[in-house]
Amino acid sequence: MNMRIGLGLALTLASPAVAGTHPAGPLVVDRVVMLMRHGVRPPTKAPAMPPEVTPERWPDWPTRPGWLTRHGSQAVARLGPVDARVWRGYGLLPANGCPTADTLRVVADSDQRTIETARAWVATLAPGCTLAIDHRPQDEPDPRFNAIESGKAPLDPAKADAAVLAEVGAGGFAALDRRYAPLLARIDTILCGRPRPGCGVSGTPTGLAPARADKRPKLTGAIDRASTAAQILLLETAEGKPMVDVGWGRATLADVTALGEFHALEFRLVARPRAVAAANFAALAEIVREGLGDGGPRVTMISGHDTNIANLGGLFDAHWQAPGFATDDPVPGGALILERLHDRGGKRYVRIRYRAQSLAQLRSAAPIGPGGLYDRILAVPGCNARGVRGLCTLEEALARLG
Repeated sequence: MNMRIGLGLALTLASPAVAGTHPAGPLVVDRVVMLMRHGVRPPTKAPAMPPEVTPERWPDWPTRPGWLTRHGSQAVARLGPVDARVWRGYGLLPANGCPTADTLRVVADSDQRTIETARAWVATLAPGCTLAIDHRPQDEPDPRFNAIESGKAPLDPAKADAAVLAEVGAGGFAALDRRYAPLLARIDTILCGRPRPGCGVSGTPTGLAPARADKRPKLTGAIDRASTAAQILLLETAEGKPMVDVGWGRATLADVTALGEFHALEFRLVARPRAVAAANFAALAEIVREGLGDGGPRVTMISGHDTNIANLGGLFDAHWQAPGFATDDPVPGGALILERLHDRGGKRYVRIRYRAQSLAQLRSAAPIGPGGLYDRILAVPGCNARGVRGLCTLEEALARLG
């Protein structure tokens, strides 16, 4: 589903109010919580995938596995001024001077890519300002971003596995593999060049590594490996590598977009179902609640991962599609944004939006002008406050966080 919809709210990027709403008056944004995926990185391992997947040598990257690249940092830095312009328009950031602690909170996971993403973003959000970033020492696990494995939110394995199988649907994984056979064949062609015994991702049937109280369920086999390979091709493309190096010259931009469905599918099956998402997002949900509450800062930014984005998207059953990406595929530097609004009577509401660069923008080094991002208010099933589709009451939004 392409969620390119305005939901009748007629909002310009610089306007603090929503037009065309209930006669009680305009809705005014007074709090924002943004969950952003880190920027472009290389594969997290070297070699990127097991040798039986492809006989080819994967392209080189200019930094260590899993680290934010210089290109990725530059792409994130282009987002800061756009976000600042929006939030100054809302009156959430000062028109002049530096944000204070009661104005802006920035939280990052302890990976290099998430810390450096936060640094690149704040450097252009508020140039010349020294802004604190709340993070643990690099590579020291942060339980806020790993609630299940850290024991902060034990998983119910039976419910988690049942939720995954419900998403898989009738016929189980065998039917899923049949449904995706043409796309699996295409990624095998990119990986192998020609049919080769034991090469590619489709030879092993898709299955499930069951959940444990301290471990999320995980796909195995064809679709799991296809998801990884597809994400590598996308990251190569987003890094701006020449297309002759993307998929060894055998992948087109259309392939990169189409194959991204595997990455989104993996998240739909094992990260978006509520039984998994609520537990995995439990610690971050505490930060989100604080950010939506009266005692929190006016703006909260969380620099995290694609899994965190998928969890939050699943909790709200919200969907998006940035140009060049598959539906619901988390974009590097893309963000889910929860906006708290109030009316003249003091009633509070929450809406959710997704903002991201297109794949073409990520590949380029061009500045982003006003209105140049994919930025959409998303539908939230069951939320229709004031007769506006996708507008939740604050109570409804907090309940969805678990």
